[in-house]
Amino acid sequence: MISRTETDMTSSRLLHALFRGPLAPFAAAIGLCFLLSAWPLMAASSEWAVNEGGRMRLILLPEGADGLRHGALVIEPKPGWITYWKEPGDVGIPPTIKPAPGASFSVDTIGFPVPKVLMSGDMVDVGYDHPVTLPITLRNAPDTTGVTINAFVGVCQNICIPFQADLTVPPDTEGASNAVETTLVASALAQIPPGPSEDFHVVGHRMSPDGKELVVRAMIPEGTSAPEVFISGPSGHVFVKAHASAGEGGETILSVPIGKLPKKYKLAGKTWGMLVVSGDRAMETTLAFD
Repeated sequence: MISRTETDMTSSRLLHALFRGPLAPFAAAIGLCFLLSAWPLMAASSEWAVNEGGRMRLILLPEGADGLRHGALVIEPKPGWITYWKEPGDVGIPPTIKPAPGASFSVDTIGFPVPKVLMSGDMVDVGYDHPVTLPITLRNAPDTTGVTINAFVGVCQNICIPFQADLTVPPDTEGASNAVETTLVASALAQIPPGPSEDFHVVGHRMSPDGKELVVRAMIPEGTSAPEVFISGPSGHVFVKAHASAGEGGETILSVPIGKLPKKYKLAGKTWGMLVVSGDRAMETTLAFD
């Protein structure tokens, strides 16, 4: 059973969240004294929801002039537990975030930082074995009314436990957030893989006639390590094994074995997701099939 607690994040957990990832220099520049002076005020956040495998809460910043309200879902698995990416692998549970029934706002976007491939025997899990913060954007969620979302995630150790909770952020009548919340959301956004760039993009792709291999031609930054590849196919299918070889003109050829697809699945007209990680760089894009 899910319970709620008003216990705030400890200082050690807060500092861990702030000083890991791309915004670490920014967080350091703010200074410990400033951060601790803002602690423990967390006005624009929900209480923690807790279950056997971890806890989670919602943070929201004030509504912008464009009608959007940025925020984040903070998920903290307990040590030894994991939670999941948007395509979780063989047996996991993908996160879902939606408005509570009857709400007038909508969830516009949910972001996911780079996951890990986590093997459990022969089973492939794709997710996080550490606390993770998913940036979200809400539309038409004004500061003057409370906001409740329904969050559903999986947390797993030897077994997977569904973790569902209604997370409520109370009205923010002052329309102001503190520096700690702003930094947490900014850090979460900074860890979302960017789209294609001049030196990191897909040149072309094709599926083999038998549907057993996806071949992607890509430009990958020079001097980086062998790439990791995450292909999000039909819902519930993710492919993470890839063989990289040198192609012409500095291209890298990524050959991805494609496992069993849904019965009668037709590839034509579909769009798959692709995340490529090489060294400390990442790039996320889509692959459209004619």
